[in-house]
Parts: sequence; C-alpha cells; structure tokens
Amino acid sequence: MSDFNNRPQIEVLAAADGGRRRHWSDEDKLRIVEESFVGHRQCAATARRHGVCRSLLTIWRREYRNGELGASRSAAFSPVSVTQDSPVSRPGPVDPFEPARDAQVEIALRNGRRLVVPAELASEALVRLIQLVERA
Repeated sequence: MSDFNNRPQIEVLAAADGGRRRHWSDEDKLRIVEESFVGHRQCAATARRHGVCRSLLTIWRREYRNGELGASRSAAFSPVSVTQDSPVSRPGPVDPFEPARDAQVEIALRNGRRLVVPAELASEALVRLIQLVERA
C-alpha cells in the first residue's frame, strides 16, 4: 500500500474567497440609521433586518448625530411639534399670523441639543445660530 491514503487532506483558501466585507453607500447608511431611530429600542432589530453588525450600526448612529454621516446633504428635515401653553388675550384686533411677543420656538438638533429662540428671530440669524450650535 502507498502512503497516499495516510496523507491529511489540505484545503487552500484564497483571499478572494472571503467576500464577507460589504461596502455601504452613504444613502444606504442614512436610510438604515434613520430607520433605527424610529420607535423604541430599534437599533438591534434594524441591524438584524439589514444584516449589519449592531456595533457598526451604533458607529453609524454616532456619526449621524455628530453630523459626520451624510454631511454632503444640502437639506435635512427634523420632526416639529407645535404646542400652546395657555391662550394669550390681547386687546384690539389680533393678527393670527403675528406671533406673540413672548412666543418661543424650541428646535431639537440632530446632535441631541435643543435650541430655544424667540419666534420673531430673523431666519438668517437662526440659520447662523443653528450652524454654530451644531458645530460645537
């Protein structure tokens, strides 16, 4: 008998056989991250649904909050809710489109900070203020 039968079987693996690493586009990352913010405790479920490691999705979420993910987007939308604490009564005719003198607007930024500004603040000043607060 030959010693051919006693030799161990050897399998050669090439580097090209890996194929496990995927490359996600920024649009896909943003879509997955925004989906993970909907509802309560959706990070792990969203990661499983898309076949992404939970720790990678956590990194993407941190980058999203810091404004590093999808920074090339020109516009972003944030949820807004309008509330009224108490009705304000003023003498004379009231313009429904004119805000009260003490009216304030609360803005929730992507980095988790909240900004409270007077309602009559000029839009140009508001844009500059938001940019400053998001960078800090």
